[in-house]
Amino acid sequence: MSNDNIERGPWNTGRNQGPPDIDALLRRAGNWFKQLMPGGGSSGGPKSVVTIILLGVVALGAWTSYYTVPSDSVVVIQRFGKYLTEVPPGLHFKLPLGIDIATVVPVKRQLKQEFGFSTPDANDLYQTPTDGKRETEMVTGDLNAALVEWVVQYRISDPVKFLFEVREPRATLRYVSESVMREVVGDRTVDEVITIGRQEIETEALVKMQQLSTKYAMGISIDQVQLKNINPPAPVQSSFNEVNQAQQEKEKLINEARRDYNKVIPLAEGEKDQRIREADGYRLKRINEAEGDVARFNALLAEYTKAPEVTRRRIYIETMQDVMPRIRSKIIIDEQARSILPLLNLDPKKEAKP
Repeated sequence: MSNDNIERGPWNTGRNQGPPDIDALLRRAGNWFKQLMPGGGSSGGPKSVVTIILLGVVALGAWTSYYTVPSDSVVVIQRFGKYLTEVPPGLHFKLPLGIDIATVVPVKRQLKQEFGFSTPDANDLYQTPTDGKRETEMVTGDLNAALVEWVVQYRISDPVKFLFEVREPRATLRYVSESVMREVVGDRTVDEVITIGRQEIETEALVKMQQLSTKYAMGISIDQVQLKNINPPAPVQSSFNEVNQAQQEKEKLINEARRDYNKVIPLAEGEKDQRIREADGYRLKRINEAEGDVARFNALLAEYTKAPEVTRRRIYIETMQDVMPRIRSKIIIDEQARSILPLLNLDPKKEAKP
């Protein structure tokens, strides 16, 4: 058998030949594919069709047998439409040709829904409103109108409930959010909604939305409800602006009055406490002095009762000891004398100068 008759495939021309001829390889490959095509050879047409179909099925099965799960998601696997399991992030394999269906659910991504406005280039159908003007028009508790815009931020907490418990859970969440916000706004006056009641509205709406989401088993966890722009309708917006300015001016004056109050009243309270403490101290001082004087007088009275003359003389001497050092000029005369000598100079200012 010659070497020309040895062929092991479209890419092999023999064993003992030299370097392969590229043109010959291409021609042989083309002839081989033509034989596989219907009508490409004198016989075996149906067999070639079956071979192509089998190759296509194998290629399609290989293409659909693997999938990749992003790091912020999980995949829910369904086999013949029935829930099978959850798959974590990474590269995984499944039964091909639609036997296993892999649905990606972003459980770690924070999603949001906007009411009354829309973010440009938003790729989520349920993120932006279909009729933003209708969603924002609300009636307050005092029968006034207000245009309320808000954002709901949420996460998918249970992928199985999110996919199988409720049909279109994101659309349901939009309806729930709108209903809750209308209820919360309807319980308050328009002044509270526009000015001081924003935080209370956000907190109450968050709690009620989460309660309804849990009740309907949507598999959604509400992270935050944030109010954006709250405006009155256009025909009365100027009047509301004036009311808001007056309210702000009122709050400003109240704050200034409180500032002055906190500045003056504590100072007066401190002075009052100081005066009271000084009066208490003076009272205690006077009481203690009076009690000391009384005790001293009683002691002196007791000694005087025992020896009147001695006590009288002692008091006299003690008094003179206290008085005499304060007198600059001293004149001592006999108690029988009626006058002193006329030549005696009693005025020290008139002493003769040397």
